[in-house]
Amino acid sequence: MLRTRLLAIAVIAALIVVPAAQANKGSGNGWKVVASGLDNPRGIDVAKNGDIWITEAGRGGAGPCVPGEEQGSPPTCFGNSGAFTLVHHGWQKRVVTGLPSFGDQGTGDNALGASDIVSNGKKVTGLIGGGGNPADRASLGAAGALFGSMVKIDPWKGKVWPFVDFIAYEAANNPDKGEIDSDAYGLAQRHGGFVVAEAAGNDVLGVTYKKQISTLAVFPDVQVDAPPFLGLPAGAKIPMQAVPTTVAVRPKDPNVYVGQLTGFPFPPGAASVWGIKPDGSTFVYASGFTNIVDIAWGPKGVLYVLEIAHNGLLSGDPTGALIKVWPNGDKKIVASDGLVTPTAVAIGKDGSVYVSNYGTSAGKGTVVNIGKV
Repeated sequence: MLRTRLLAIAVIAALIVVPAAQANKGSGNGWKVVASGLDNPRGIDVAKNGDIWITEAGRGGAGPCVPGEEQGSPPTCFGNSGAFTLVHHGWQKRVVTGLPSFGDQGTGDNALGASDIVSNGKKVTGLIGGGGNPADRASLGAAGALFGSMVKIDPWKGKVWPFVDFIAYEAANNPDKGEIDSDAYGLAQRHGGFVVAEAAGNDVLGVTYKKQISTLAVFPDVQVDAPPFLGLPAGAKIPMQAVPTTVAVRPKDPNVYVGQLTGFPFPPGAASVWGIKPDGSTFVYASGFTNIVDIAWGPKGVLYVLEIAHNGLLSGDPTGALIKVWPNGDKKIVASDGLVTPTAVAIGKDGSVYVSNYGTSAGKGTVVNIGKV
């Protein structure tokens, strides 16, 4: 019997239900919709020429299906409905289709699949997360073979080909020494290659242009207060995983920056942006966030931090938040109302901020330009 896990972003999405009444919330805030009709949009990248590259996790398909991870949640079903989408001078097209995806049965919401993308001129690279472990992926046959891969993209021919295999690396190395579990979720390019946030593996990986993978840092579990509904004794602690979801680099800075979602019980204010030094040591760059899903560097050393659920993943509130962090540590929420399970942020050449919105919804996803904030 097929068995797979809903990893990182699929788990958090299942905890939030977007009310129908909120479907158009924020439509009057003046934001420009630059892409619409997207299936679970995730990572985005704005090229120097203004092209917008969008990752769509898809909407699953007819199956195989597995039971939902959360009590009362629908089964999640496999299909090849993921895509990479390009917006060029206002023209929107899925330039690569047929990527593996798991989505809720019936709706296609809360999908797991393609997760991030970066462009460098005509060279485009993507991530297809999920897959869990080798047995999970193998059970899907050739149709699921790209789960857990970094892929090179030829948008002009509509093709992708595997570059490196994160599930194989996790199985062989298991950097956090926990369960063999892979969900390559966040991607950034740097001199000599790429960096990847392994959400399920709780580590950050480096990838060279010669296809060599290395572990840059591992983020261990921390003990946090057990939520009352677990019925544990007063003062009880439980382990919380880090769940790194995003990585970012900036010019003339040797460090890699990492945003963490945090694992269950997703306590508000417990997420941080970490720095990884070249020697592998880590430090907290900024703290006090809730469920970080993406980060991006803007002009003048400003960091933008995107929260998928500003009030916490157990709140049931799908409202996210975009927070601007100045170099001196000052913070300000620059957008929240109208952000509904947002999943990615990118900065254009002119300083405009783009956000993937309705990032856990099939067919309702958008990318919006919220301006220079």
